Amino acid sequence: MNNSEVCVSIRNVSKSFGKHPVLQNINLEMYEGEIFGLLGPSGAGKTTLVKELAGLDEPTEGENFLFQQKMPSLQLIKRIGYMAQSDALYEDLSAKENLQFFSELYGLKGQKQAQRINEVMELVQLSGDTTKLVTNYSGGMKRRLSLAIALLHEPELLILDEPTVGIDPVLRKSIWKAFTDLKTQGKTLIVTTHVMDEADKCDRLGLIRDGKLIAVGTPKELKEQTNASTIEEAFLAFGGAEQ
Repeated sequence: MNNSEVCVSIRNVSKSFGKHPVLQNINLEMYEGEIFGLLGPSGAGKTTLVKELAGLDEPTEGENFLFQQKMPSLQLIKRIGYMAQSDALYEDLSAKENLQFFSELYGLKGQKQAQRINEVMELVQLSGDTTKLVTNYSGGMKRRLSLAIALLHEPELLILDEPTVGIDPVLRKSIWKAFTDLKTQGKTLIVTTHVMDEADKCDRLGLIRDGKLIAVGTPKELKEQTNASTIEEAFLAFGGAEQ
């Protein structure tokens, strides 16, 4: 894995809101073509970190680099697909109208646009619900539509903040299969989660607790280092327990 190119480099990054530290001196590298999981409880700082990587926020100290370029950078926007924790959808439009709107922002038109809309809707298993108004979508369907939008412009790097929240286990499995397929195509994925069985599906993990990176490694390495049989046990062993 380490022979791959570095895709994301987080260097001495700290973030505070007022006097409240949210991230504390994070140093981390992620490689092209891997699924990197950021694992930690709610409030650990995962969302703040991925927002910075997506160019929506800046660190108080330190620097973030994507593809060797410092973020935030407008040039990089088209190379990144970002799926926020809360769905940013137009509820009074159909799924197809949402997809058309976002694909035009990325400069997708005509035949190419129609083709990509079909492909991403098939990937998230919503092909039969394209003309339905988003207001009539369930929570899980909205999550899948948000994922479809993030994939529209075929980004090299996908930043997914809790992508499977509210999605039933069967569908979650198929979405993770889609993630693995994207990785096979050479894409890099950053996934935040607090679901332990999802953490096991990542190539490498960064364990985050109270804004600090407490461990980094493959799920296997992290379990071996702590003599743990599960990621959950490893997380607790590294100091991830509630304070």
